[in-house]
Amino acid sequence: MDKPLKNVLEIKNLSVEYHTDFGVTHAIDKINLKIKRGQAMGLVGESGSGKTSTALSILRLLPRPAGIKTNGEIYFNEQLLDSINEKKMQKLRGNRMSMIFQNPLTSLNPVFTVGEQISVVFQNHYKMGKRESLVRAGEMLEVVGIPRNRILDYPHQFSGGMRQRVGIAMGLACNPELLIADEPTTALDVTIQLQIIELIKELQKKYETSLLMITHNLGIISELCSVVSVMYAGTIVEYGTVREVFMNPQHPYTIGLLNSLPKIVGERNKLTAIAGSAANANNLPEGCKFYPRCPHCMEQCKKDFPPFIHLSQSHSAACYLYEDKSGGKINE
Repeated sequence: MDKPLKNVLEIKNLSVEYHTDFGVTHAIDKINLKIKRGQAMGLVGESGSGKTSTALSILRLLPRPAGIKTNGEIYFNEQLLDSINEKKMQKLRGNRMSMIFQNPLTSLNPVFTVGEQISVVFQNHYKMGKRESLVRAGEMLEVVGIPRNRILDYPHQFSGGMRQRVGIAMGLACNPELLIADEPTTALDVTIQLQIIELIKELQKKYETSLLMITHNLGIISELCSVVSVMYAGTIVEYGTVREVFMNPQHPYTIGLLNSLPKIVGERNKLTAIAGSAANANNLPEGCKFYPRCPHCMEQCKKDFPPFIHLSQSHSAACYLYEDKSGGKINE
């Protein structure tokens, strides 16, 4: 009998705030996530829903002093990340956990060649010399489909898709156990997006890396991920396998997201927009954060955030519509 896969990443009741001159922004409110070894999870939601703040919290890269983790625990391979010092955290970043950033123009340094920027990963984590690390950098470029002789080129000499490939090469240089991809295809045209998606899928399987794919593109999630968490206004509102959530969405927000997408096949109908405006993180409503836009809003929704309800063994939603139909509540 196979042993159950261990959680590479586990987030418990994470809350994050940003304190600025304009007030307090509640970016994340008590979210829970688990990613098993080799699993690919999608994190979807509108811009400003807290997806990137979740990623930065995992790596302990929240901007200081504005960004503050006010609550919760993050475990990497069952080790509490808050319990280790910054020096040990630096050894984890880029080595056992890594991140592909949204815009490679801002994540790559324009005054260093791409070879130097990839090689420094090997120098820091594997203590390699400069010559050996440059050889390994050339090998990583070839892994992502770039000729190794381009290690002497600078970021501005690459196209947007090629720069993103360099970012992927840096992220995978040390074969990390957890790879976080923060909207890595947003700035690319659709043909290059497909190439990047296929590349990430191929490399994730090759290296058996756990993947957290952050995006607002549901099509990317269906291609890359096995499970998906839907995020709204800093909270997780629905979780399940990609098939369950996309074929049978249960939370009104998830239903609204899917109904707002054009269908490739079948009858052409007018797209349905979600009513109202996205929640203001500086002034969030009490109770369910989605209730001002929800067509099924009840008085209870305005007072308390609903508990997660089991809809199936692997599908759950935070909505009072299903409270009476549930066999139990998720308390995690």
